[in-house]
Amino acid sequence: MNDGCAQRAFLSGNEAFACGVRLAGPKVISAYPITPQTVVVERLSEMVEDGSLAAEFIHVESEHSALSCAMGACAAGVRTFTATSSQGLLYMAECLPYAAGGRFPIVMMNANRAVALPWNIYGDQSDALSQLACGWIQAYAQSAQEGLDMVLLAYYTAEHPAVRTPFMVNLDGFHLTHTYEVVDIPARADAEAFLPPFETDNRVDFDEPKNMAFSAGPGHCAVFKYKQHAAVLRARAVVAEAEERFARTFGRRYTGLVENYMTQDAEYVLVTLGAVAGLCRDVAAQLRRAGVKAGVVRIRYMRPFPDAELTAALESARAVAVLEKDISPGRAGAVFSEVLGVLAGRPALGAVGGLGGEDIAARDVHAIFDRLRAGETGVYFIGIGGVTI
Repeated sequence: MNDGCAQRAFLSGNEAFACGVRLAGPKVISAYPITPQTVVVERLSEMVEDGSLAAEFIHVESEHSALSCAMGACAAGVRTFTATSSQGLLYMAECLPYAAGGRFPIVMMNANRAVALPWNIYGDQSDALSQLACGWIQAYAQSAQEGLDMVLLAYYTAEHPAVRTPFMVNLDGFHLTHTYEVVDIPARADAEAFLPPFETDNRVDFDEPKNMAFSAGPGHCAVFKYKQHAAVLRARAVVAEAEERFARTFGRRYTGLVENYMTQDAEYVLVTLGAVAGLCRDVAAQLRRAGVKAGVVRIRYMRPFPDAELTAALESARAVAVLEKDISPGRAGAVFSEVLGVLAGRPALGAVGGLGGEDIAARDVHAIFDRLRAGETGVYFIGIGGVTI
């Protein structure tokens, strides 16, 4: 996979993602390994060693240092990459709003994994969903192919002059990171044609000195936060632009902030994100054959949040359920809480599953639709019992 030609390969999600990073050509990779992300930085270190990726690979002493290093490199004016998971992402938490507030368009892969306690290395989405307010764009891949492609899309979006915001690409730990599928790896020349070289005036320049990462009082702080918010909202249009450009270049088309399945006339719609969406679509197809008007919406981007897209997709729904792999104790899952904002009072059911890597089976998805059709609302834990709140 070193000759730069388009290829088809049988890769894990981690390996596919590493191939996408090589195509994007970052100049600095700051790495601290953590399960289930480790294979990504291992493969990138091998690529740097064999010369197929011309980058500085910096093995730092912690995840906090990994993101700090990436910010420093980005402030020097070069494309940067890092990766993490779970407790590593939480260890970075102090640096996440620094990167966003500094308008450093770093791309980071996060291998979604449960957070302690209990200590658990398996995959749920509690880590990334706990950081929705940190100012980063957040996307969730469904497949290894989408993960690879999302690297190029993420750099295009993050580095766009209208956005200049860091971008977190999430892959379900083990479900995607360690399972294998056939992926198409673009030719290097095509990737270079798609992704412009990184240029920014938000960098250290001894000829034109500027103050970066400074303190601000109440009035100025509010202005900067407003500008951050506006930049993430502008990412909506840039995502569409990037995906159209991507389709013309590579022949694969993505669907923006959400992906809809049989929602045009659906009466009962299940909203989810990540790898479990494929199972949800299979169940919806079975229900359609049985005469139930079921549909599925996969959220691809949690930031910017797809308010308009969800409103349109859920227009015909009598009731909506959300299946997610996280919980905010004392309230509900983060996705359910946000989806409620577009439902205008319609019945909604939250299903929390997959915590700590627990399997979500077809019967569980059938049960969500059964509860939805029975008029249940509130939030329940799959495999534990009835509605709790």
